[in-house]
Amino acid sequence: MSATPGKTPKKEKVKKQTPEERLEAMRYNHMMYGPTPGEMRPAAKKINYGASYLSHPKFQSLMAAFKKGTAFKFDVTDKGKIYSISTEESHIAFDGKIIYYSRPSNRHEDHLLLDRASIIQYQATDALVHLAFAIIRSFPELGAPPFYYLNHQFYIGTETLETGMAEQGPNLLIGAYKHNKAHEKSKK
Repeated sequence: MSATPGKTPKKEKVKKQTPEERLEAMRYNHMMYGPTPGEMRPAAKKINYGASYLSHPKFQSLMAAFKKGTAFKFDVTDKGKIYSISTEESHIAFDGKIIYYSRPSNRHEDHLLLDRASIIQYQATDALVHLAFAIIRSFPELGAPPFYYLNHQFYIGTETLETGMAEQGPNLLIGAYKHNKAHEKSKK
């Protein structure tokens, strides 16, 4: 025997799998064999975009001012940076850039338009993403938003907002909504 008398031989430790090795092994197994029958993928976390703004009194005041054509301003903080949200006459601005504006349609309705260039510039900012959805959700007559947000980008259908901007221009028509602007008195 090679062991010295009086000493017991050392047991060899079983090498444990590190978390990185386990993830790599799971990736390989999924690639080669697919998920096992009992294995469920986690459900995608559904985010309720705009919900934080909809019930907030400052946002409600902003939307009331927008519908009336008056001015209102408030600030929001996102990741340590302060952004101002304001409305004046027929537009809503985020950090000084116009993101939504309206154009007269008839005596009772205006068209709501989205400025794609401004939205794309701030599409990685959570405060703008929630604001973009909240504005559309605050007009029930517009229905569901025509765009969605995925992987820090806005999409219309299968294309990003930037895709059709060269041919169609930066304006995107969202729909018509009823305004509360004072009407001129009719002649008697």
